[in-house]
Amino acid sequence: VQLQASGGGLVQAGGSLRLSCAASVDSSKIVAMGWYRQAPGKERELVATFTAAGTTNYADSVKGRFTISRDDAKNTIYLQMNNLKPEDTAVYYCNAFGRDVQFYWGQGTLVTVSS
Repeated sequence: VQLQASGGGLVQAGGSLRLSCAASVDSSKIVAMGWYRQAPGKERELVATFTAAGTTNYADSVKGRFTISRDDAKNTIYLQMNNLKPEDTAVYYCNAFGRDVQFYWGQGTLVTVSS
């Protein structure tokens, strides 16, 4: 499984960005998929995911501002990020857990929020 993330960039605080992550395989081969991020000097953390049950899970810090969505026909998930804050600055990674019981990571896309 290969994951191609895109959509990062530089935005002012209060602005919006939408990230995309396209998987190289059919969505039926993926159990769960989501977004993580890693800020400089910090550990990678969960941002938002679709669980194996199909529900969504968000970090408390992004609830009400970020929305994860999916288009199974395109094998793609999205992360709509609104009201961005400087503390959202990080490299955002797409993650997938496949039916082959393997974890996969995309290459990361940088989001920079200026104050």
